[in-house]
Amino acid sequence: MARPAPRERDEETIPVPATVKFPVELMPPPGFDPPRLETWPRVEGRLEWVEGRLLYMPPCGDRQQDTVADVVITLGNWVRSHPEFVVGTNEAGMFLGEDGRGADAAIWRRADVGPYEGGFRTLDLLVDRRVLIPRPETEVTVEVALGEGRRIGPPLLAVEVAGRYERERQLREKARWYLEAGVPVVWIVLPKKREVLIVTAAGDTRHRRGERLPGDPRLPGLAPMVDELFVQVSRAAG
Repeated sequence: MARPAPRERDEETIPVPATVKFPVELMPPPGFDPPRLETWPRVEGRLEWVEGRLLYMPPCGDRQQDTVADVVITLGNWVRSHPEFVVGTNEAGMFLGEDGRGADAAIWRRADVGPYEGGFRTLDLLVDRRVLIPRPETEVTVEVALGEGRRIGPPLLAVEVAGRYERERQLREKARWYLEAGVPVVWIVLPKKREVLIVTAAGDTRHRRGERLPGDPRLPGLAPMVDELFVQVSRAAG
């Protein structure tokens, strides 16, 4: 059986037991300021700031990453014919309220996002708002002022693709967070079942292969066939 090449751990390496349950909560590093992307630690994986906790997830697996690619191809083709919208992917970072999270894909109105600044797309102007962050090196908790953000609208659509550590139940919880933050439509894409769950404030609907996703007037013409989101996993399944 292949084994990883030995290497020395640096002082920032965190040993994780094989039986760990993800997401793993990490201790924020010194100087961490959630809305400022440049203060986030660099890791091989994914990070989110949720309810005052810095959560880590490992990189996604094969079925999940291939499905994300098909989702992005579908959304990207639609955006190219609808230049008034913007599609983001690769854990599209957004700071809505006091939580910083990433979507597998998301669509905004171009008029809402403003110029590129290299940071999170931020819903609120985070002036005079503060969070409490523990500092392990001093064993105290300090109050940190959140920096100013750009005021933009939330995405019109957020897409989450299920994987080994993010099953339907966990993604339903994240979908509720999106709705509470003002995102009107959430797609939960389930590669194993090759199904799509659409979650809105009015409820949720499940769609299977051979069906077309229902459109939304805020996203004119975006109503792909379910099969378009599972091209690669369907080829592998034969």
